[in-house]
Amino acid sequence: MALVTRFAPSPTGRLHLGHAHAALFAWRRARAAPGGRFLLRIEDIDPARCRPEFATAILEDLAWLGLDWDGEVRVQSAQLADYRCVLDRLAAEGLLYPCFCSRADIARAGAAPHGPEGPVYPGTCRRLDPALREARLAAGAPHALRLDLAGALARLPRRLEREEEGVGRIGCRPEAFGDVVLARRDAPASYHLCVTHDDAAQGVTLVTRGADLARASDIQRVLQALLGWPAPRYAHHGLLCGADGRRLAKRDGAASLAALREAGTDPAAVRARAGFAD
Repeated sequence: MALVTRFAPSPTGRLHLGHAHAALFAWRRARAAPGGRFLLRIEDIDPARCRPEFATAILEDLAWLGLDWDGEVRVQSAQLADYRCVLDRLAAEGLLYPCFCSRADIARAGAAPHGPEGPVYPGTCRRLDPALREARLAAGAPHALRLDLAGALARLPRRLEREEEGVGRIGCRPEAFGDVVLARRDAPASYHLCVTHDDAAQGVTLVTRGADLARASDIQRVLQALLGWPAPRYAHHGLLCGADGRRLAKRDGAASLAALREAGTDPAAVRARAGFAD
């Protein structure tokens, strides 16, 4: 089977060196493999933060960096009907429930344990009286859709594993996430649903991404097993950090590739600074 990797940025700002490292990591793996393919996906499912001009800039920055990709760019906002079908399937199987709790409500729950993504949801709305639930839905109350994780795990093998390159098989611990959100109040689907669906739809065989997302594979393996999707291998790479030791991030003002380009830095130098000298 040919190796297929992907780079899947969100168009919420300009790419920086951390993004360049991630893109080059996936691109070089694909280009080094016989028949390997490198795919580009724009994860623009968040309408409040994603902007089309940033999506255009991503293509420009990658091309300037010297990266090419195979096939058409997949845009998540064009796949909403597919995500809806997955949500409907999970709902029909009794594995999805509406959650009316706000973040403040969850914070007020108090002693909720913390998982990889923050406080673990205590399951308040999973236990909601069905009549009250239907009344709130009929009234148009804002809500998210959560996965009934206990119900999902009851249908799966007792031990889920993922294949980590260079390590081998690793046992998954999805219980640490609790009932994750699969569709948000402000977006038609969540990261976990969209990325897992798209990796399967695009035939990705090796998921490469930062080590900070390694635990996300645990909950995504649940979705793969539930929905009969193939399980790719994973390669989680280290993160580029600034002089202060913190990982490079848009929100912290990491220098963009566009700024480096405008300052006269050539692509080879940027590739070297991203950890991939020619």
